[in-house]
Amino acid sequence: MRKLFILFLFLTATLSYGYAQVRTVTGTVKDSGSLIGLPGVTISKPDGTGSQTDAAGRFSIEANPTDALTFRFIGYTAQTVEVGDQETIDVFLISEDQALEEVVVIGYGTQTQRNLTSSIVTVKSEDIVKTPNANPLQALQGRVAGVQIVSSGAPGASPTVRLRGIGSFEGGSAPLYVVDGMFFDNIDFLNPNDIETINVLKDASASAIYGVRAGNGVVLIETKSGAYNQEAEIVYDGYYGIQNPQNVLKMANTQQFVQYINETGGSADIAFIDNAMQRYGRSRIDPNLPNVNTDWYNEIMSPAPIQNHSLSFNGGGEKTRYSIGGSYFKQDGLLNEQRNDFQRLSFRTKIDSRVRDWLNVGGNFNVSTARQYNGENTAWFRAYFSVPILPVYDEQNTMADPYKLANAQQLGYRGVQNPFYPLMYVDNRNHVAKMLGNFHLEANIIENKLKFRTQYNYSLGFVNARRIDFEHHDGVTARQSAIRRQNTSDYDQVWDNFLTYDDKFGKHSLTAVLGQSWRNEYSELLYARGTAINPAPSRAAEQYWYLTNATEFDVDDIGDANDATINANLQFLSFFGRLSYNYDGKYLLYGTLRRDGNNKFQKKWGNFATLGAGWIVSQEEFFDVSGIDFLKFRASWGQLGNDGIAPATGLPVLEENNGAIDGTRIVGRRLNPTFDYISQWETTVETNIGLDARFLNNRLSLGADYFIRDTRDLAVRITPPVFRAEERRSVGQIRNKGFEMNLNWTDDIHEDFSYNIGGNFATLKNEVLGLGGPTYINAGSAEFRQRSIIGQPYQAFYGYDVVGVFQKGSYADASSIDNLVQASGYTKEFIQERQLREGDLIFRDVNNDGIIDDEDRMVLGSYLPTFTWGGNIGFRYKKLDFQALFQGQHGYHILNRKRGEMIFTNDTNIDADLATNLWRGEGTSNSYPSASGLRRAWNQNLSSYFIENGSYFRLQNVRLSYSFLGKEINGKKWPETRVTLTAERPLTVFKYNGFNPEVSNGVDREVYPVPAVYTLGVMIKL
Repeated sequence: MRKLFILFLFLTATLSYGYAQVRTVTGTVKDSGSLIGLPGVTISKPDGTGSQTDAAGRFSIEANPTDALTFRFIGYTAQTVEVGDQETIDVFLISEDQALEEVVVIGYGTQTQRNLTSSIVTVKSEDIVKTPNANPLQALQGRVAGVQIVSSGAPGASPTVRLRGIGSFEGGSAPLYVVDGMFFDNIDFLNPNDIETINVLKDASASAIYGVRAGNGVVLIETKSGAYNQEAEIVYDGYYGIQNPQNVLKMANTQQFVQYINETGGSADIAFIDNAMQRYGRSRIDPNLPNVNTDWYNEIMSPAPIQNHSLSFNGGGEKTRYSIGGSYFKQDGLLNEQRNDFQRLSFRTKIDSRVRDWLNVGGNFNVSTARQYNGENTAWFRAYFSVPILPVYDEQNTMADPYKLANAQQLGYRGVQNPFYPLMYVDNRNHVAKMLGNFHLEANIIENKLKFRTQYNYSLGFVNARRIDFEHHDGVTARQSAIRRQNTSDYDQVWDNFLTYDDKFGKHSLTAVLGQSWRNEYSELLYARGTAINPAPSRAAEQYWYLTNATEFDVDDIGDANDATINANLQFLSFFGRLSYNYDGKYLLYGTLRRDGNNKFQKKWGNFATLGAGWIVSQEEFFDVSGIDFLKFRASWGQLGNDGIAPATGLPVLEENNGAIDGTRIVGRRLNPTFDYISQWETTVETNIGLDARFLNNRLSLGADYFIRDTRDLAVRITPPVFRAEERRSVGQIRNKGFEMNLNWTDDIHEDFSYNIGGNFATLKNEVLGLGGPTYINAGSAEFRQRSIIGQPYQAFYGYDVVGVFQKGSYADASSIDNLVQASGYTKEFIQERQLREGDLIFRDVNNDGIIDDEDRMVLGSYLPTFTWGGNIGFRYKKLDFQALFQGQHGYHILNRKRGEMIFTNDTNIDADLATNLWRGEGTSNSYPSASGLRRAWNQNLSSYFIENGSYFRLQNVRLSYSFLGKEINGKKWPETRVTLTAERPLTVFKYNGFNPEVSNGVDREVYPVPAVYTLGVMIKL
């Protein structure tokens, strides 16, 4: 396959040779607005030679028909023109100020950058493809202020995306994705090379046109189109690379582990070490250690390849334009001994046609099929806890079958531990197929004023999930085989019809949109689990992996519905309108209104409105400030809805109960007085104030926004009086507020050299404002408590604050107990009752009552960052281009639950940092307890000992490319070719004790590592 691919590239390049014929090309270069000739414009050819325009803007240059001439002038956007058979070329350069006239896609239409009153950020295709990842959203990390991206290293996994915080208790934080008019919950089916732009609608003013689906913000995605009157082009774009594990967590080795066990004083654990020495022998270096020193992380993972290949055909004539393409993506996982990869094959076509002067029609079709083998996450969990004195294989484990894997139970431990059991005896696969079909028709009713558009979108999604547990014997227990299958089908439709009126009269500009939208979402689910498969499944006989071969079934794991699919046939009907007004290019007004109705909740209809205003100060006659080329102030207010929560019954229900009377089974019914009632839509109300500015001949651009985002009528679980059961009611409220800024500088120093530097940052304060009566709502587990408290962040970590470690003293020593009292302020009675001693943690006595109880627990941090930032720097020198992207997140915390799991089992390994820094006598540590203290319940209480700072700095992306534009060899021209080297996440600096500080929900129990990725890419355009 690889040889065929290389041969294809060679033949493609060879067939593109053409013979050049030098000719003299003349012309003029003018300003596109004033039509005045521009002097001193540089004209460069692909070989680096060039010319300049004279005082009247005229030029003359020797060029080949195959050459492409690039015209550059300070303060103007560069333009490239192919010579072809032209002998005269007239060029009209667009002032970079006119970049403000760039069209931005918004809901059901477009607007120019100049006229926006909302906070919208556009990421273009050239930036999207810089990130080697299955999901194009990964490219937003560090590029868009106010957008938090939490990466995942699992093959094919989508990142967690949050726009301006979290605004729902159960409705999630993911934005709405609109792909060419169709609604999606994720875009894992899209190939990044197929995307033209990603427009992030951050504030309510921009998103409100989408009503009830836009509560978490909107991401608009436009796929690539061809161009009218464009010669057909063929583009291959691909890369191949390696994913390399980085920041691998170091665990205690055998020497550290044995020292730790001896310090615990646990006789049983010391005996387990003796058992290991008897079974595996003694170390030749230290006879007091077993002859085994397993680094489990090193054993279970290794570098893995990643690749992507895309081929597209684009062009168009006078009446029709088209774009057709296909792509193949493959990402192997880091885990060994298990199928752990993601492969996706996708095809797309997009066609638009001017069938009449007044009528345009078009459509697109995007289909993808993917196969995802999910790595067993328990392998990461076990690798952290498995003791280093256990080998991977144990030939003495003769009962083990089919592989003689070591089993920690044979040394006396309670569990198998060895992570190779889930790796070798579990196979977890998803087959995913998605299809998006779109048809649209646009008719000009009044030329250049009134047009009507209808567009119909249909989306199909199928997920066939299968999990196989292989029959095996671990040397102690025989494990039964099992198969679990789950099929999910989604059928979604959206049909939009809207009129757009656009008119200009005098100094007035007006655009009005009036429309209606119908949406239907239908889903089906079926799942079952069978055990004792006959014949027993094996990797060599996948043809038997079916439920029909199961001899027993798990009746508790068979069904066709769950909470998410109740009332799965959802109908939506919406009416919307938008009005944009511009007076004299200075004063801007904007407003939308949408009325949404559906059959999901007790409240059937909701109204969502927005207002926006802008003032372009730089257009005023009195404004004459040197160095400021453009200045606009804007403000907006808007409402958004969120229907991402589960449906509600809305009334009491009858429940069936079984009983026995005189030995006879009787079926009875009773009325359950508790029920969910969603009386209001979850509604976000947001105010946004911002400014946009350009300075110093448009080389410096600035954008800034301050927002307050309140989400009201949140569905919250409450406990009603008398009854202990929970109910959901629309009573909660959350606020997110912050400040965002981006600043970018670009400059052309010379025709051969330009550079750019920029950055962005965002602050966020998340706060619970109301819970319908209670002052807090618990989340997490009792052992690892999270709590939403009024006045504090959503689901903040809640426990005791560690202020130190007892350095000396003991509850049992009357002469030294005073040392404990003096160090902590606890009463003697409390110290004796809790049996505190040196090496134990000291918790803050918040209310100074001499004891530690629930009243001393406090908020220990949130997993939502309070500060995110990104920076970029780059330059272009002739055909060489360099770009680097940095990003970081600060002010958030991670619950290191891996360490906290000792509350459930303590006969496991610990990480090397903990093993090295345990308290081992007075003055040795004031933050970590002693080895024996790790096993005492006092130190296992959730406290700041387990809550760590997750802040990090990352070199996100480094990209170096070289373009061979029209390079001639022996009079023959090669196609336009670009070779690129990319390093994704090559460096991450952080203090957190884990693989990676990116944890989506802030709780690190078993997180798939995020690797560094190094790729070599090639783009060839014919």
